[in-house]
Amino acid sequence: MTALKGLALPIGLLIVWQIAAMATGLQSDTLAAPDGILSALVAGLTSAPFWVDTGDTLAAGGMGLALGFSVGAGAGILFALVPPVSRILRVTVELLRPLPSIAIVPIALLIFGFGYQLEVAIVAFATCFPVLVLTESAVRQVEPRLSEVARALGLTAWARITKIVLPAVLPRLFVALRLAAGIALIVAITVEIAANPIGLGSRLLRAASSLRPEDMFATLFWIAFLGWALNWGMLRLQSWLFPAMSRSKR
Repeated sequence: MTALKGLALPIGLLIVWQIAAMATGLQSDTLAAPDGILSALVAGLTSAPFWVDTGDTLAAGGMGLALGFSVGAGAGILFALVPPVSRILRVTVELLRPLPSIAIVPIALLIFGFGYQLEVAIVAFATCFPVLVLTESAVRQVEPRLSEVARALGLTAWARITKIVLPAVLPRLFVALRLAAGIALIVAITVEIAANPIGLGSRLLRAASSLRPEDMFATLFWIAFLGWALNWGMLRLQSWLFPAMSRSKR
């Protein structure tokens, strides 16, 4: 019921948009009426190239997310458990972390050229650092008594990580994954618009440059829907895996 109430504002805005377009007899190279956008979206959803573009974006974003999350989570755990490593690499991390991911496109182009590798590398770069920061913070907040138990039991470093640290920080790691998933989609689309001629970002740019506003807005709304669906799915998975987190937010 709450979700339905949340749809009231966007639906109302679309109705106002349609009425204004009909009242003014909208004919534009940059704007389109909602009914035209809906027709373009339906046409796209029934065509193979539309789904190929969607698959390209999701595949590149997903691979980049997997790589970035793995590196970020691993580095975060290492930094938290081995302070000397954190101190040695802290300046490097803090120099790279604020760097906009789109700024490394020229360098990535020279290394990887156009295609999946380019997009995967940039998405991984963008998602790695938020995950690293959140993971390091989560590990540092693990109950000190658990670490004392691990030392008393004589656990190895690997056993301490797998039996003490990971079970304690897993819920917060999932939150980091959910945050990184949204970043991955945003960066993937941005790279496709700026440099990589594949996926939904490239489709959006082609529609805009060829003055097809219906296709442009249809692609834009589809991207927005994918972002919403991704977040919705992650929230449902979180509530299933970690019900205590969901109850604590109520």
